[in-house]
Amino acid sequence: MTTNNQLQAIVSRIEHLEEEKYNIAEDIKEVYAEAKGTGFDPKIIKKIIAIRKQDASKVKEEQQLIATYMDALGMLADLPLGRAAISSISSTKTVEEKDVDMDDFD
Repeated sequence: MTTNNQLQAIVSRIEHLEEEKYNIAEDIKEVYAEAKGTGFDPKIIKKIIAIRKQDASKVKEEQQLIATYMDALGMLADLPLGRAAISSISSTKTVEEKDVDMDDFD
């Protein structure tokens, strides 16, 4: 096979794969549209797919960092689980501990 024939074969294969890639991308768009039509949020599905592609330990580490940063910004206190955690901590403290904590804020 000559160099020109090799180049032509490679270009032809790439064009064929690009066409397949386009068709697959269109199929994926249709599935997202179907999901949206049934009430699912496509953005959330995309995030879930991205998370599922990652290593489980990396996902856990990222979620811990997000929670740490949110806590540092006071954002967890606004969420139901954050309020429950604060309530749980508050209800388990003794009266003396509660008084000491209040004094720390003065």
